[in-house]
Amino acid sequence: MKRLRSRPPKALMAAVAFCSVALTSGCSDEGEPVTFDGPTAQAPASGAAADGTPADGKAAEAAAKTLMPTGPKAEFTTQNTIDDGTRIGVTTLEGKKSGFTGKVWVWAPKQYFDPKYANSGFPVLIALPGGNGYPNNYWMGTDLKLQSSISRWSQEGKSLPFIVVMPVLNPDDKYYYDGSDIPGQPKMGTWMTEDVPDFVKANFRTFRSRDGWAFMGSSSGAFVGLKSVLQHPDKFKAVIASGPDTVPDSPLWAGHPEEQQANNPEKLAKALGARPDTKDNDVRLAFQIGTEESGMKKLKAFIKDCTKGPVKTRLQVIRNGEHNARTYVQGMGDGSIQWISAHMQAPVPTS
Repeated sequence: MKRLRSRPPKALMAAVAFCSVALTSGCSDEGEPVTFDGPTAQAPASGAAADGTPADGKAAEAAAKTLMPTGPKAEFTTQNTIDDGTRIGVTTLEGKKSGFTGKVWVWAPKQYFDPKYANSGFPVLIALPGGNGYPNNYWMGTDLKLQSSISRWSQEGKSLPFIVVMPVLNPDDKYYYDGSDIPGQPKMGTWMTEDVPDFVKANFRTFRSRDGWAFMGSSSGAFVGLKSVLQHPDKFKAVIASGPDTVPDSPLWAGHPEEQQANNPEKLAKALGARPDTKDNDVRLAFQIGTEESGMKKLKAFIKDCTKGPVKTRLQVIRNGEHNARTYVQGMGDGSIQWISAHMQAPVPTS
């Protein structure tokens, strides 16, 4: 059976690439410098916040939960502009811990620039593509409407206003690296779970706890997001894993079976599921799969056999859905984004 994380058909890849390039080239702001500096943090105000809580109490709550940008600041250029005027920026990140250098695209919602949230962190969603995810991350295009959908859903109360971070998935377009530190290869596990979050913390107002950190991904990116949350439940709270594989199968694991199994979501989920079912241990795994794609049986078996106790799951079956990114954005709007949002930290308004 065709593996779920296999490369999409060339025609589909070409269509996605053409659409993204066409939209990008049509953006008059492309290549211009862009900053994600938010409003200056405000001194505690008197009175009450919108929910009636004393303003100084909200300020104290925000300060306790928020990590202000640690620096150094990266230099971003505009990749795309969303209909609401917000921009997707891009920069090159030199990973200090992994030693890998690659591109990262970022987007912040309009709420991030609202003065009433000047003292608050924002939740982060690390969005990973299917296919090789190199040299581009297709979520940076406006054609898939990920950012515009999150903007709309946040206004409708379906989603938190996530900062969306879109790193390259692999170090080249030849192999899959399973988002892992495969011996003798670029340390893509360290890149994804340490260098990328450190970069976000350097440039954005974030939350100190794992309740402000999640992944989403499709196909090969879903595997990496799923594995990262299960491997580091102290750092990440949730994942939306769409059309995922659930075992590491890069050919680069040859000769390293022990390390391969240490990056196996089936084993990681069972180990985490054996811990006490407490709020400090729980993770939220939102799975998505279309009715027109393969893998339903295996995914349901993973949920049944590997997820117990603090490993909480939800399955979004997308009617007439296929193994592609547009199907998965639809599924997010049908319930997945609302489910993880309900279990994550929202920004704290202070006025």
